[in-house]
Amino acid sequence: MDASIHAARRCRHGHAMPLMTRPLYFWKVAAGVAVALCLGRVPAFAGDIDVVHAFVAPTETVGSDIPLHLTVTNRATEADSLVRFRCPFANFSERVTVDKGGEGPPSKRPIQTIAVKAAGETALTPEGMHVMLLQTRQPLVAGERFTCQASFRKAGAVEVPVEVRASR
Repeated sequence: MDASIHAARRCRHGHAMPLMTRPLYFWKVAAGVAVALCLGRVPAFAGDIDVVHAFVAPTETVGSDIPLHLTVTNRATEADSLVRFRCPFANFSERVTVDKGGEGPPSKRPIQTIAVKAAGETALTPEGMHVMLLQTRQPLVAGERFTCQASFRKAGAVEVPVEVRASR
């Protein structure tokens, strides 16, 4: 056979894959998924993650930095992590944790990800790990609603309704 036919396709990892082995590759991947399901190691999908009770406080100042309150419900049997959060009314977001140790008042420290426990709820509040929305683009009035996007390492992107309201 012509060697160019064998290198004509590449798998998702970029490796050359002969055309004749594509069915074999499919069955190999399918078998791996079946084994994972049998062992109870079900990967998280966007349908396994819900983000609920998301809200920010009203602000009249453009350019404000405000904390986002929310709860993440994970129905998957594996833990996940929040890696990114985007909102149309903020230029940036940052995942932070509050350090309460040491002298002086608690301080905020940026972190790479926020852990989301398996088969349970994780509340993100300004007293612990949470998301800060930085440099608001507009005043935020109580009653407004926005759709933001949370990205999780395993579950992928999830649309999040965010309400502007005062803390309770």
